[in-house]
Amino acid sequence: MPDLNPILVARLQAATAAAFGAEHASIDPLIRPANHPKNGDFQANLAMALAKKLGQPPREVAAAIVAELDRSDLLADVTLGGPGFINLTVNAAVLADHAAAMLGDAQGGVPRADATQTVVVDYSSPNVAKEMHVGHLRSTVIGDAVVRTLEAVGHTVIRQNHLGDWGTQFGMLIELILDAGFELSKGLASDVDAGELTKLYKQAKQKFDADSDFADRARHRVVLLQQRDPETIDVWSTLVERSKDYFDSVYARMGVRLARDDVRGESFYNDRLAGVVERLEAGGELRESQGARVVFPRGFTDRDGEPLPMIVQKTDGGYLYATTDLAAAVFRVDELNADRVVYVIGLPQKQHFEMFSTTLRQCGWIGEDVRLDYVGFGSVLGADKKMFKTRSGETVRLVDLLDEAEKRAAAAIAEKNPDLPADEAAEVARAVGMGALKYADLSGDRVKDYVFDWDRMLALDGNTAPYLLYSYARIRSIFRKGEIDFDAFAGGGIVVDDPAERGLVLQLLQFGSTVESVAESLEPHRLCNYLYELATRYHRFFEACPVLKSDDETKAGRLALCKLTALTLKRGLRLLGIDVVERM
Repeated sequence: MPDLNPILVARLQAATAAAFGAEHASIDPLIRPANHPKNGDFQANLAMALAKKLGQPPREVAAAIVAELDRSDLLADVTLGGPGFINLTVNAAVLADHAAAMLGDAQGGVPRADATQTVVVDYSSPNVAKEMHVGHLRSTVIGDAVVRTLEAVGHTVIRQNHLGDWGTQFGMLIELILDAGFELSKGLASDVDAGELTKLYKQAKQKFDADSDFADRARHRVVLLQQRDPETIDVWSTLVERSKDYFDSVYARMGVRLARDDVRGESFYNDRLAGVVERLEAGGELRESQGARVVFPRGFTDRDGEPLPMIVQKTDGGYLYATTDLAAAVFRVDELNADRVVYVIGLPQKQHFEMFSTTLRQCGWIGEDVRLDYVGFGSVLGADKKMFKTRSGETVRLVDLLDEAEKRAAAAIAEKNPDLPADEAAEVARAVGMGALKYADLSGDRVKDYVFDWDRMLALDGNTAPYLLYSYARIRSIFRKGEIDFDAFAGGGIVVDDPAERGLVLQLLQFGSTVESVAESLEPHRLCNYLYELATRYHRFFEACPVLKSDDETKAGRLALCKLTALTLKRGLRLLGIDVVERM
């Protein structure tokens, strides 16, 4: 196992048990990378917490643990620091051996989860007959990174794209299309694009608000849709198919792993909604509130301290998002056999998620053995710190962001490397543009809003995708310059003598535990921070430790470190949905 952490944990736990009894054998040693080389490689902070339980001074507790610690073949030095920190310095030969093992590991040091699970991830979820906009960026990008990371540690992931493809809005849209006659329907059946569908939706809404006769017919059209009227269903199906074509094109361009088979829209659950309400009633959970049928999830109150209802059926008999979400959750657990369900949705939906997930537990429909995760995220803001809009105040279309990202990346690449062949330059511009857009979204704590800034996200320095992609490309250039086949190079004997080599190896060996932590926390910014620190340490290594100009033995070992760094950068970026490039 390339990761040193499990070994250090086991040794510290054994030392603690030897010093203070077997009942402390499972204590978390609280190992962290040392914040400064003078404190060794790692720091264990368990003595403070244990001292409180034992009623002893923390430093004495730490000293007792150190006295029992098995250092053989692993630790070059162990010291005490501050009030009771245990500073651990690993033998250079051990670091070198673990780095070599990581280079030869097909998983790149990422361990499989102890208990692999079936995980359903709900993300993206655009609306039929509407263009995707900046509001869909975060769910799509974060969800894709979450899926890739969960798969990397061995979980079986079922992607679910919960399309908005049902509801009252389709009544007015279908009615407008049928009013327009054959030509419009023919266009829908062939090559109408998402922009035209959005225009149709806006026209339908305007007509619905201004024309009472049209509004009445649109409401009746909803009834016909629910009754599966053939003419109505024909138009609706065409709208859904044209929208799916558009979504597919956006996902393919972004490199997002969502396909047709992953789509399960609101319409899929339509026939299950009555059963949800019946089950609530049979379980004694259904109540009447102002004519509507509701459930009261425990622990939720309004401003006046009164129980807060969650409506599952309106006074007119219609169902709501909550009803669909309950049906979807039951389907995912009962029929998809999910052990864990992940919802990648914006922070404004937090209370909704908490209420329907509480209802599921309260009704006994989902047991405590099934984990429900809310992956909430903040908003994308403009330079004015308000919701990101176009200059005219309209919502920014997602395809416009993709276009602009590639355009700006292409201009930067043309300036930096004008000799790149046109086809390669276009591919590099796509990778850098998409990478910059995704990384800007993923690199900050997802629960926070972030300001959209082209200059910052495309910068070649700092915590950006271009900086990481440049770091990878720089390593590949070393192999080209040395006329060494990167893929065929098997690696030489790694030596960890220079402080820069040690710093780089220590960072490399944390890759597996970092990916594990992201799979658990569903916080991709942890991986971004890791990769940025890895690239930073690589550049320190490159400046301090000549590679191609070294003697043959040293060169082979340093080339091995270069290759391992490149492979780790590539693996890490792939988990974020970002493609690497060999030249920039």
